[in-house]
Amino acid sequence: MSVNTELRQYGIAHTNEKCTVDASPAKLVEMALARDEGILSSTGSLVIETGSYTGRSPKDRFIVDTPDVHDNIAWSEVNVPISKEYYSKIRAEVVAYLSERRVFMVHGIAGADRRFSRKVLAVCELASQALFVRQMLVRPTAEEMAEFGRADFVVLAAPKLKLDPNIHGTHSECAVVINFQERMILVVGTQYNGEIRKSIFSTMNYLLPVEDNVLPMHCSCNMNPRSHGTTVFFGLSGTGKTTLSAAEERMLIGDDEHGWADDAVFNIEGGCYAKTINITPETEPQIVGAIRFGSVCENVVVDSETRVADYFDASITENGRVAYPVEYIPNAVLSGRAKRIPDVVIFLTADAFGVLPPVSKLSTEAAMYHFVTGFTSKVAGTERGIKEPQPTFSSLFGEPFMPLNAGVYAKMLGERIERGGTRVYLVNTGWTGGPYGVGERMKLAYTRKMVEACQTGIVDDCEFVHDERFNLEVPTECPGVPSELLDPKSTWADPEAYDETADKLARMFETNVVNRHPDMAESVRAAGPHPLG
Repeated sequence: MSVNTELRQYGIAHTNEKCTVDASPAKLVEMALARDEGILSSTGSLVIETGSYTGRSPKDRFIVDTPDVHDNIAWSEVNVPISKEYYSKIRAEVVAYLSERRVFMVHGIAGADRRFSRKVLAVCELASQALFVRQMLVRPTAEEMAEFGRADFVVLAAPKLKLDPNIHGTHSECAVVINFQERMILVVGTQYNGEIRKSIFSTMNYLLPVEDNVLPMHCSCNMNPRSHGTTVFFGLSGTGKTTLSAAEERMLIGDDEHGWADDAVFNIEGGCYAKTINITPETEPQIVGAIRFGSVCENVVVDSETRVADYFDASITENGRVAYPVEYIPNAVLSGRAKRIPDVVIFLTADAFGVLPPVSKLSTEAAMYHFVTGFTSKVAGTERGIKEPQPTFSSLFGEPFMPLNAGVYAKMLGERIERGGTRVYLVNTGWTGGPYGVGERMKLAYTRKMVEACQTGIVDDCEFVHDERFNLEVPTECPGVPSELLDPKSTWADPEAYDETADKLARMFETNVVNRHPDMAESVRAAGPHPLG
């Protein structure tokens, strides 16, 4: 299929002279530099700034309300409907805009397991966007490119086009619009590349369960190179998901987005999109090593003379990012597929109240409960006005990207745990000895030992006690971890203060379920926390 023919399918009128197709990273970097889209850092990474949008804009994300998806989507403040009429206006604006400009086309694949993958065509206004898409998606083989044909989903990215809310039915000049009926994604008015990535992920989070009976997961995944034992890590920002999954003795399947089929786990992406704030070669050697030619750094401060990046400078944003292909990680599984279904699932939470056990074992119902609730906590200083720890509940550890009802995904997880005999644990990487400001953060070395004990199954040979308040099975010992740390109450100087704070958090869990998940199955609800006082 010719370039002109392919673009005209989507209404874009172009000539070959105004279109760059599937260019190499080197060529895309050259073109981005020539177009003043960014600069090179001292390590060779392309460094760009994304303007006023340095992160996702959740209030500007929409799903077109069409008959084929109307009854399936969990409409909410997260999954916001937009009419077909407004979508048509936005699409016409984007098509006309891109028709007048040079564009960069990238053909890629979402899903490393080709049985469940989707072909993606991205048409981008910027060379740096095209480089990002090329490095983040699974790259087709020569044979796959020869047979690519019509894409399953198309992304039209016009970051410099500004919308009019009065005309286009949006909340601002920016919009990310997903149309499942037309298999089209529009990313308008924002240069933040994470919007492209997460909109593709969101489409897969709908298509995989509905069309393929595959559970999509916002998680990292690694594998034992000898036994092929596979671990899935769920966790929100700040819980240690990337750090704990990037273990030198294990092989990385992927760091953020996966699918769990009946017989396999696979990476949905072909790259990684890591935070850069405060990273050092000592704390994040794999990420630092990947910041080289072919990678894209967003909103990272670079010295104008030396071009050396300062990852501790948050003057642009604390959400500095780097995108790179998974091949840049030395121990990555390049196929993007694990050799077996997960032996272990680990839910990571950073409890700033300091009351959850550092490691505990979950039943299938408890796993479904914690999957649906997705708890972690913000601490003072992370956001304006926060003076004490505040709970954050994000369903499925990725609520903004999950179009279906949370119970659909939880049921699929429970079925897979039961069928595969998968062991599930809750690991608290937060505070011990008291809440944030009184206690201290759990040492990473101890957390690594707990994760290792869960992965090997050694922790299962230990004696467990039941935590009645939080409905958890807590080991009394764990190799390499001081036993007194395993009982959070014993680490507090004031036991009564512990009980008061623990009951407070348990009530927060209950309130969250009542308000946000009233249809939760009673057996799952019963497996969650309940205050004693």
